Amino acid sequence: MKRRTTLLTLLVLLLGLSFVLAACDAATQEAVNDAAEQVQDAAEELAPTVEAAVEEIAPTVEAVVEEVAPTVEAAVEEITEEPTAEPVEEPTEEAPAEEAMAELACDEPIKVGLITDVTGALAIYGAHVLRGFPLGMEYATGTAGTEGDGYTSYMLDGCEIQVYLRDDQSNPENTATVGRELIEVEGVDILVGTVSSGATATLQELARENEVVHIAAPAAANDLTGATFNEYSFRTSRNNYQDAVNMCEYLASQYSNLVQIAPDYSFGTGSAAAFRDSCTLNGATFVADDIFAPADTTDFTPYMDQVFEAIDNGAEAFIVTWAGGGFVPLLQAATDTGVLDEIPMAAGFVDNIVMPAFFANAIGSTSGILYHYTFPDNEINAWLVEQTQAQFGTFPDLFDADAMNAAIMVVNAIKATGGDTSAAALIDAMEGMEFEGPKGTIYIRPEDHVAIQDMYIATLLNVDDAEFKYFELVETNRPDVPCLLPEELVDRCGDLPVGSLSGQ
Repeated sequence: MKRRTTLLTLLVLLLGLSFVLAACDAATQEAVNDAAEQVQDAAEELAPTVEAAVEEIAPTVEAVVEEVAPTVEAAVEEITEEPTAEPVEEPTEEAPAEEAMAELACDEPIKVGLITDVTGALAIYGAHVLRGFPLGMEYATGTAGTEGDGYTSYMLDGCEIQVYLRDDQSNPENTATVGRELIEVEGVDILVGTVSSGATATLQELARENEVVHIAAPAAANDLTGATFNEYSFRTSRNNYQDAVNMCEYLASQYSNLVQIAPDYSFGTGSAAAFRDSCTLNGATFVADDIFAPADTTDFTPYMDQVFEAIDNGAEAFIVTWAGGGFVPLLQAATDTGVLDEIPMAAGFVDNIVMPAFFANAIGSTSGILYHYTFPDNEINAWLVEQTQAQFGTFPDLFDADAMNAAIMVVNAIKATGGDTSAAALIDAMEGMEFEGPKGTIYIRPEDHVAIQDMYIATLLNVDDAEFKYFELVETNRPDVPCLLPEELVDRCGDLPVGSLSGQ
């Protein structure tokens, strides 16, 4: 009886040992199997001797077993409950998010092509991108950039993200040239840019042809997520409709009859259509056809004659949509011809540097603006303000937030795909994406890739504050805008209003 008990106890110990061995890797297991065969041969040879020895030492073994059994049992429970080796052939189906992120690794660097205006007509806005995008990469990856051979490198866990910068001077031909070079020579996985809406349309088409995902920032034309939409192109910048919806509720409450002037290209024509729709929906009337002038116009006197005709027809204010240096001669012509003596100009507030030149005579006026660093009250905006001062010696401007949001979107998409930069994976990750940025929550509408975001109404207090604290915030809006996809893609719009705010 005692012998049976002893043998049973030994079997328990051997069972515990088998659990321990089960936790070993394949190589160790193979060695154990070889050893087991040798042990079996030896055991058969020594069995009589062992049996006699067992009978002799049984009481001692039994006592030892009783002493160590709890320890063995605890060890077995620990090993069986939480094996130290990770499964190889059958990984867990749902790993915790933090663990998955920590394991993110890429065999090859992920390459991002950033195109903006560094030396061209809109370089004043390109400067915002040159600050905001690298800061966004630093914020989203948690690492500062290091300079490589023609690129800036950021580490996202085990993934290296290389950012290649190119200057397109807001010239569509240059955009095409540098865009192709980034795709064909550098092999970028994602394109970001650019400032000019016309140049961005070129970049958008290039992305479609090469099946490379593109994020527009800070170009604002409706067409980018409307008439020229393609599945590869996204945006973090607002569109013209968001400007119009933000401003028109206020404008229509102040003025009943309006006229407007805009540049004759996609940004201007889209803006004019949006303002006409939104302000009309809010109760205002346009008393004349929209006035369009070439983007490179330097003498606006003939166009002021058309504004005077509208004044004769009852216009109480004229809406101005313009980007870049052309605003200066336009404003000068409106002043010199006496237009501003007759009716006020209604225009969205602009960047910190240009505000004194454009709005020095408009102190106390209220209008819309897409971003000012003093408005959003959140930790990311506070970080952007702090780091822009620390690294660039200035304050964030009109488009810094767009650029930072583009970088955050890039990094979030890479995290979501686990480093997969195929267009299909990135598109799936970006459609419907929601993330936090300096303007608060950004939502990428899956139907048309419009970036739903906060916009602001503000009153102008001054234009000479040393820290550009020009405004008092009146309200924050979050405009919903219509789906502007072309007829062949209108089914993507789903339940959104199509073509106009009313859907008519």
